Amino acid sequence: MKSHMLLMQKVLVELGTWCCVCTDMDLKTIHARFEHEGLSFLTIGLPAFASDFQKSLDIGKVARNLFMGYTRKGSLPRFLGGFFELVFDRSSGEILDSPSLDAIFSIRQITMMFGKMAEMCSDERINAAMDGYIKTEQHVKESDARLTDAMRLEFERLSRLLWWDALYPIDKSIYEQDIILPKHGPGSTADRLVSNEKFYQSEWTERLEKVFPHMDYLIPNWHFLDEIAHVNLLEPGAERPVKVITVPKTMKTPRIIAMEPTCMQYMQQGLLERIVGRLEEDDISKSFVGFTDQVPNQDLALKGSLYGELATLDLSEASDRVSNQHVRMLLARLPNLASAVDACRSRKADVKGHGVIRLAKFASMGSALCFPMEAMVFTTVIFLGIQNALSRPLTPKDIKSFRGKVRVYGDDIIIPVEYTRHVVEYLELFGFKVNSGKSFWTGRFRESCGKDYFNGTDITVVRVRRALPTHRGQTEEIVSAVSLRNQLYKRGLWQTVKWLDDYIERLIPFPAVAETSPALGKHNFTGYETQKVSGRYQRALVRAYKVSDVTPPNALEGYAALMKFFLKRGDMPFADRNHLQFAGRAKSLNMKLGWYHSH
Repeated sequence: MKSHMLLMQKVLVELGTWCCVCTDMDLKTIHARFEHEGLSFLTIGLPAFASDFQKSLDIGKVARNLFMGYTRKGSLPRFLGGFFELVFDRSSGEILDSPSLDAIFSIRQITMMFGKMAEMCSDERINAAMDGYIKTEQHVKESDARLTDAMRLEFERLSRLLWWDALYPIDKSIYEQDIILPKHGPGSTADRLVSNEKFYQSEWTERLEKVFPHMDYLIPNWHFLDEIAHVNLLEPGAERPVKVITVPKTMKTPRIIAMEPTCMQYMQQGLLERIVGRLEEDDISKSFVGFTDQVPNQDLALKGSLYGELATLDLSEASDRVSNQHVRMLLARLPNLASAVDACRSRKADVKGHGVIRLAKFASMGSALCFPMEAMVFTTVIFLGIQNALSRPLTPKDIKSFRGKVRVYGDDIIIPVEYTRHVVEYLELFGFKVNSGKSFWTGRFRESCGKDYFNGTDITVVRVRRALPTHRGQTEEIVSAVSLRNQLYKRGLWQTVKWLDDYIERLIPFPAVAETSPALGKHNFTGYETQKVSGRYQRALVRAYKVSDVTPPNALEGYAALMKFFLKRGDMPFADRNHLQFAGRAKSLNMKLGWYHSH
């Protein structure tokens, strides 16, 4: 952990130089808190300080209820006080007419740098997260019960206005029994099948069978019927539940995901491809939701920070608060698509410490359909809020007028500022929880999809994702450190970069390379190194390490191998010619020293 403090010291001192601020006392405070609280001060304590700072930017002043636990000098906290005085007035706490953008970035960089480190939480925090999952499930049931018939009818009407043109062709194709091309996802499943093993499925459900007969989806053609004679058709009560697990997110809280049974994930992926394809093609829906490109959301957040007309909202536990009833209302006018979505939705979950429970939510993260369904539900509720603000039913013309003003990507929401109160009210009426600490609409700060802006200027910070490596065998940590170094370089923190260069060079050769090079190297604005020239291709080479995945062995043959071929997307052959022998997510990374082109 000594390296964490060295990195913090380098960043703090360099940013102090940027802003002509003395940081000696700030460094002493960080050292003292680090000695007392350990790494959690960097990963939890400082990000909490950053949250209060962002709220101060949003409301335009340092309120008395913010920065609790920190002493003050006038109206401002003493910690990082030199930076604060470049942003806020010391006496009143009001934001200055022309606050220093460098100081704003510096405070955020110092306090947020370690907030997203992929560290395991304590057992207490993991257990608390599982308890929270159960409490959220109860909250979903209570929210469903509060929905009135009038709210349901309006939700269904607006759903038709927004999504009918995009989704009706899918509903029609399901009715006509047009084959939905399924797909296996890359992740783990509840029945512990991985990669190529998923093509040897032995379970299907009766609910899936009614919409997607297993004989149409598990074999290339009916000549292979004997190969799937062993497939067990599970009745609803015997279906395998999703397995709820935690994965590292931050030290404050883990990320909760649900591993779906293979058969469910298989058909979810097929529907996902159709649904996302249609939503991103339709003139209306593509204006309001996105799934593959975050840039439109980021651009709108920039405009919101510059002109103040757009708000950015963030939802807490967004996926887990979308109820099955929400999705049923969403697809009420599309009965065939609704049946297909319901057929590949898991109804039960196995939650550690709580056993198997019946789910009221539509699905947790892990379901392929979670992302598109939540986006459509959130968008529909947003327009319910706007409709309430206007005190009249929205028309198709009204809907079109909000293109470029309303956009949803996951739980990142953009809306016009004047409708914020009504939209927040309706989101909460439908059981969603608006994260006030990450939602902004009154000041000049906005954030969306990983980009942060103040008054039209990008103030996005560089994050430390993993602990700094201590020896060459820590491949993932070395890769992360190289990425961190190159991001800091682009951000202009060149004194910190020089320290990181020395740190990394003690572990591996670290030449200057272009961003297109496969070698692990330093990026800069002055070009790349040439240590020798390839005699065959006349290309500049450097001696460096290259990272490669270690793909596990996973043999596939017979009808399953043929099925994998038929499910391949596109006309190009498989990129990996050994995909029938080796497949799946790499269990580890390897570094190999050699001569690689530097550009």
